[in-house]
Amino acid sequence: MTDSAQTRRGDHRADKRGRLVTSACRLLHEQGVAGTTLADVAKDADVVVGNIYYYFKTKDDLVQAVIDAHGDTIRAALAALDQDPDPRARLKGFTRGLAASGEYAARFGCPHGTLCSELGKRADGMDQTSAAMMTLYVEWAERQFRLLGDDETAAHDHAVMFVSVYQGASLLANTFRDPDLMVAQARQLDAWIDTVADAAV
Repeated sequence: MTDSAQTRRGDHRADKRGRLVTSACRLLHEQGVAGTTLADVAKDADVVVGNIYYYFKTKDDLVQAVIDAHGDTIRAALAALDQDPDPRARLKGFTRGLAASGEYAARFGCPHGTLCSELGKRADGMDQTSAAMMTLYVEWAERQFRLLGDDETAAHDHAVMFVSVYQGASLLANTFRDPDLMVAQARQLDAWIDTVADAAV
């Protein structure tokens, strides 16, 4: 096989695997892990169901790939916010995203929070693996509060509060099918960020 043919074959495999992971990210969010089968994912990704086992031997392998993909998405989003030199503005940039996600959250909840909640009921290691997604949020927020002048303990406490409000708003918006809850909580977070930042100066 020529190098170009090998490259095309590798690209095709990567594309198929990517489609499977993309479909799984959406379906696990909309239907839950328990409610989604490998056949569902294969059909959505337009992949022959038998071929999915070439990429993922088990459903848990696919779930792990989804967690990894979500982690990459979170890191990219937080890195984009980090382009702003002002930590207060970074935190408020996060809340703008919170408000903008209201409609989707009202229908399905937060893709990361709902996955953590479902997998958190397990005790096979997947619970800890999925928790890494929330850790990314908390550690990022903690860095911002440290930059605003918080000491280590206060920064951690404020970061946990920040992420808790975000996740709680997503849960309630989904429970009541009310996207305005996300907008209102984002507004409250903005005011709270100002209070914390001004007190830390």
